[in-house]
Amino acid sequence: MSSIEKTTTTTASTGKAMVCDEESIAAILNRLRRAQGQLAGVISMIEQGRDCKDVVTQLAAVSRALDRAGFKIVATSLRECMAGTRPDGAAPMDVADLEKLFLTLA
Repeated sequence: MSSIEKTTTTTASTGKAMVCDEESIAAILNRLRRAQGQLAGVISMIEQGRDCKDVVTQLAAVSRALDRAGFKIVATSLRECMAGTRPDGAAPMDVADLEKLFLTLA
């Protein structure tokens, strides 16, 4: 195993583990926290009665941040699939599962 730390997170909906290196986890969490802050801003803008154009522009930014987080997760899984191994010893996702995951974001 490389010197990069690995983190395993089990998803509640599937019970399957998401295994990523610490750098990928940090990038994903950073994107999600940014989206969370942007969404709070959108909510505040709506409560303040701000201009529709400004609200939609910020909402689009939230959507892009969430998409990028999802794509980062898929890219990490794809990288593990192509390598043929996972740090936790489990079988990597097969192509059909990766395709389904990717299309979920489309």
